[in-house]
Amino acid sequence: MTVVASYLYRDGRRFQEIPLESIAMPTEKTDFIWIGLHEPTAEELAVLKARFNLHELSVTDAANPLQTPKLSAYDDQIFVLAQTAKLDGDRITYGRTAIFVGERYIITVRHGSERGHGELRGRLETSPHTMRHGTDYILHAILDFIVDGYLPIVRTIEDSVLDMERKMLVSFLDRAQIKRIFRLRREVILFQRVLDAMLDLCGKLVHLDLPCLDVEAKPYFRDALQHMHRIEQMVGGLRDVITSVFEASNLLEQQRQGVITRQLASWAAILAVPTAIAGIYGMNFENMPELKTEHGYFVVLAVIIVLCGVLYWRFKRAKWL
Repeated sequence: MTVVASYLYRDGRRFQEIPLESIAMPTEKTDFIWIGLHEPTAEELAVLKARFNLHELSVTDAANPLQTPKLSAYDDQIFVLAQTAKLDGDRITYGRTAIFVGERYIITVRHGSERGHGELRGRLETSPHTMRHGTDYILHAILDFIVDGYLPIVRTIEDSVLDMERKMLVSFLDRAQIKRIFRLRREVILFQRVLDAMLDLCGKLVHLDLPCLDVEAKPYFRDALQHMHRIEQMVGGLRDVITSVFEASNLLEQQRQGVITRQLASWAAILAVPTAIAGIYGMNFENMPELKTEHGYFVVLAVIIVLCGVLYWRFKRAKWL
């Protein structure tokens, strides 16, 4: 069933349900219709186009899966296309919500979005005073509902990045974790592009004189715009954090490799002492000094131990070991 809800509201209260087949433009001044559709067919969109005189371009945009967020005004109606987002693992998936707004009707068409407007509709219906203001206030509520869906995405990715940051301080990031950092960075960049388009949309609702929008509703859309700005700043900060985690990981890895290199060099220098002395006395020359010394073995062994001990102490003092 693609028609999720279709109700006539009178004086801010739900008056009756209207089937799509018998739907028509309200005649009473205090009446308006709110229709919600999910993945509608071309035939259903054609019915709504004929009944509410929707502009052909807006209907085409509503059915286009590649359309980006936009705002268009056609005579006495406006068309808003907002982009929804959902986090699926480490991937952000996107949907679209097309909104047709007239003085006495508002039609929402959802594509690829699992977050229905039932909860939002129920919350608004508990406040008839707000609903009485008309379709522009409902438009604000829908946009605010969509923008609120962005916040859990940012916080979840932020928690994942901070978790990787903690692990990075303890051990090396493996190949899978590095690939995940780049994957999250790519998703955040794409998400930022969506936010830029949504910011432009909200800005137009605030600054342009549009049909069906009451001047008194402007502060509500300004609030949605400020909400978008806060989320965009969070996403910008998150992008910087992801970049800094990767850069810090590289620095720590280089530092750890430097420590290992110094340790290997220290032990190599210490082991070079007995190796050199043993190599000298391993030469099979007939005329070599100290070959007949009674305690020569113990003296050489003591020299080796003393020299290795001194080198160990010097390297330990220099914090190479």
